[in-house]
Amino acid sequence: MAKHLQDTTTLHNSVKMPWFGLGVYKVEEGDEVYQSVKSALSKGYKSIDTAAVYGNEEGVGRAVKDSGIPREELFITTKVWNADQGYETTLAAYEESLKKLQLDYVDLYLIHWPVEGKYKETWRALEKLYIDGRVRAIGVSNFHIHHLKDVMADSEIVPMVNQVEYHPRLAQKELLAFCKGNNIQMEAWSPLMQGELLNNPVLSEIAEKHNKSVAQVILRWDLQNGVVTIPKSVKDHRIQENSEVFDFELSAEDMEKINTLNEDQRVGPDPDNFDF
Repeated sequence: MAKHLQDTTTLHNSVKMPWFGLGVYKVEEGDEVYQSVKSALSKGYKSIDTAAVYGNEEGVGRAVKDSGIPREELFITTKVWNADQGYETTLAAYEESLKKLQLDYVDLYLIHWPVEGKYKETWRALEKLYIDGRVRAIGVSNFHIHHLKDVMADSEIVPMVNQVEYHPRLAQKELLAFCKGNNIQMEAWSPLMQGELLNNPVLSEIAEKHNKSVAQVILRWDLQNGVVTIPKSVKDHRIQENSEVFDFELSAEDMEKINTLNEDQRVGPDPDNFDF
C-alpha cells in the first residue's frame, strides 16, 4: 500500500509509475498551468498528467524545465487526441506533444478516447513508439472491457494503463477486476467527481472520524482500491491537501460504506457514446 507521495506502482513492463499525481484538465495555458505544476513539483509530486487537447502542454513543459528536478525523477503523461488518431497522424501528434513539452520522451502516452475504426491503428502507432524506445509506457483512456479486449486480440503489447472516470459514484468494479486480471494499471480521472461529492454525508462522516477532508478520504479510497489517482487543482493549499493522504488508512468498514455509494453515474461522456 502506498505510504508516501513518491511511492510507485510497477507497470507490467517494469516501469515505475507514481500512485499519485497532478492532473491539469481545464487548467489554462500560460501562468495558471505553469504555477499549478510548479506548486505541485515543489511539494514533492513527481507525476503530471496532461493531454494534447488540454492545450497546456507548453506551460507544463516550462514548469517542468524550470523546476530543476532531474528529468528521470519525473513521470509525465500526455494523450493523443481523437482528431489525430490513426497510424501516421498519431506518430506526428506525438512529435508535436514532445516539442510543446520540450521533452525528449514522455513516460506514458495514452489514446484519449476509443474512436471507433481508429483506435487499433492508433494503438499500432503507440506500439511502434514504445518498441523504438521513444516512450517508456503506453496505455489507453476511457476504454471499456470490450475496447480493451478488441485491442488485445491482435496487438503485440497489452496496454499498461487504462485511465478512466472513477469515483465513489462510478466504482467500475468489473472494469477494475478486468484490469487487475490483465496487469493493466487503472488510473482515475475526475476522482472527486468535479466536486459533486464533497458534501456527501457518508463521506463527511468518515472524513470527520479520520480528521481528514472528504477529498482526502476519496483519494485514499482510490489508492486502497489499487487505482492511481491524479486530482486536479490550481490552488496551492489544495494541491498540498490532496497529497496528504498517506498518513491514514480507511478501515474495511469505511471502504464498504464508500463502495455502497456507487450508482454507475458519470460526469463525463460514456466511452460507448461520445461524439468528438
